Amino acid sequence: MKRIILFALAALVAFPQIGAAKKDKSEGLKVMTYNIRYGSADDGTNKWDYRWPATIEMLNDVKPDVFGVQEALDFQLTHVKEFADNYNFVGVGREDGKSDGEHMAIFWNKKTVKVVKWGTFWLSETPEKPSMGWDAACFRTATWALMKDKKTGNKFYFVNTHLDHVGKEARKLGLKLIVDRIADINPEGYPMVLTGDFNVTSDDPCLVDLDKVMTSTRKIATKTDSKGTFNDWRKDREGPVIDFIYVSGFSSVLECQTITKEYAKKPFISDHYPVMSVLVF
Repeated sequence: MKRIILFALAALVAFPQIGAAKKDKSEGLKVMTYNIRYGSADDGTNKWDYRWPATIEMLNDVKPDVFGVQEALDFQLTHVKEFADNYNFVGVGREDGKSDGEHMAIFWNKKTVKVVKWGTFWLSETPEKPSMGWDAACFRTATWALMKDKKTGNKFYFVNTHLDHVGKEARKLGLKLIVDRIADINPEGYPMVLTGDFNVTSDDPCLVDLDKVMTSTRKIATKTDSKGTFNDWRKDREGPVIDFIYVSGFSSVLECQTITKEYAKKPFISDHYPVMSVLVF
């Protein structure tokens, strides 16, 4: 008996990573924001027709449990759903509330996450119908989903948006609408994730109210970086950080990483780098 106990203790010392790996897998919820760059853009060798396999390779490598995309057209969503492992999505086109125009879609890994309910609203004075708000140059939307993490049983809300690139008032009031809606749809106080291309840097005044109720994972993650997220198809300069993951209600953030790795021998998977975070309930 003594020999058996000594052998078991020796095995634990020799292979401590076995228990640690199991714990990490059960605790971390991996989320991501990704401006995928609209697929009809005339981007030469960076056009979606050439780079979509790199996007699929990235997703199958990073393996987010949930991720929000911006600028995605319907055929891009179909590519991701068909070729990335185990993903489905919710979201509508911003032009007609159906399939026309860019989607602020939410993808989830069907093996690790379940969608309970979801919806989309427009960042405007009439959020329940396709419309342009304030001084915006484009229709802008936010898609939300109440989700359940199959690993832990915890429910959480995930919201994905793309703020206007021109209208300062549209960004400010659009973000206020999102903050107010978050409060309305989440009376239970479930943990919340907000992802998006905000088209501003972290010191912009439009983020002041958001910073009061949620926190950027880049600021609080145990492991983080300060890499720019908008690359503009260029490797010769550091772009600004305009893509964010904000959270509330989670006990900790283990990591926030800007994904700059090359995939499928393509220098870029988009003109934005994805941002990934690992969250703990």
